[in-house]
Amino acid sequence: MNSQFDFVEDGGVTSPAGFSACGVCAGLKRSGGMDMALIVSDCDCSFAGTFTSNLFPAAPVCYDREICATSKNIRAVTVNSSVANACTGLEGYENSKKTAAITAGVLGFEPSKVLVASTGRIGVQLPMDKLENGIREAAKNLSRTGGSAAAHAIMTTDTRPKELAVSFIVDGKKVTVGGCCKGAGMIGPKMVVAPHATMLCFMTTDASAENAYLAEVIGKAVEASFNKITVDNDMSTNDTVVLMANGKSGVTISSNSPGAALFERAVQMIAEHLARSIVFDGEGVTKFVSVEVSGAANEKDAELCARAIANSPLCKTAWFGCDPNWGRILAAAGYSGAVFSPENVTLFFDEMPVVHGGLGAGTPESELAEILKRREFSVKIDLGEGTACCTIWTGDFTYDYVKINADYHT
Repeated sequence: MNSQFDFVEDGGVTSPAGFSACGVCAGLKRSGGMDMALIVSDCDCSFAGTFTSNLFPAAPVCYDREICATSKNIRAVTVNSSVANACTGLEGYENSKKTAAITAGVLGFEPSKVLVASTGRIGVQLPMDKLENGIREAAKNLSRTGGSAAAHAIMTTDTRPKELAVSFIVDGKKVTVGGCCKGAGMIGPKMVVAPHATMLCFMTTDASAENAYLAEVIGKAVEASFNKITVDNDMSTNDTVVLMANGKSGVTISSNSPGAALFERAVQMIAEHLARSIVFDGEGVTKFVSVEVSGAANEKDAELCARAIANSPLCKTAWFGCDPNWGRILAAAGYSGAVFSPENVTLFFDEMPVVHGGLGAGTPESELAEILKRREFSVKIDLGEGTACCTIWTGDFTYDYVKINADYHT
């Protein structure tokens, strides 16, 4: 890590000053595990959010977009797992509003200061009696050290919680940025900034900043992190990233302030770490693969090529089997829509040459297979057309992915 930043030990959303959180069991999960999280600030927060671009946005996404467009400040986020509250019509939307109203009533402020989020099965209405009891229980259990419990409570098919916090110094004062997220399947985000099984991310900071600036910062961070991962190329109805800033550090950050570069880098570091954690914990994933495209004529071609390779079932199953079938990679690049001349293409697995001039480089398959046995490796393809580049983080497709998703409904 950059020496200007410090990891916060066991850091998460409650690491910044003035934030509390918890995770409780509301009875939504059949397992009886924690299924509701509450994140609360001691005072009003400026905030910004990015949300799924899916044309079937979940009810909490619709509600949160309205809050982002109409409210200057928020105080809390209520999150439930197990039920996505997506494709639930007007009743689902009203239940999102009720969730915010119940939370606000228990905590003592206006409903417009509460965001809500949900993850789980689509097409099922929220059991509001259980949800209300869960919110009331959560309010009693808020803690300065409750970030980890919140990170556990929002999990669905995740195998482990995902959280991080870093701190840095501005004018002699410590500023902290923390975050947690969930996600393991239905991961192919393409989120847009407001007001314009799921990936949910909640970030907090004790810096002070205007909403417009936070929107700019979170937009750039999301584009460079969550929007560059894929597990199965299925965009969720519920994808949400929220950044809250309560000013408790006494440091004000703006685009031209002395601490701006550090703050923006901290947010991006958190986002990148959490995004990579999602891929590492992808449903059934055994390999973390960085698909790195360079030499494209333009950024659009670079991303088209990278996404085609990263999402190809044939490539992903070959990686699972440690099969250096590089023809699948070239085929995916060829149908991606990117424009290039095949005779200019080179391909590497990490440092090992695979293709040169569009033809096999002559490296023995046994040596290439050794690269693919690694837990983490890179697929590097140069199109030989220009200087544009793009990296997408992905994983392999395994038997367990099929089993998890074949059984998810039942």
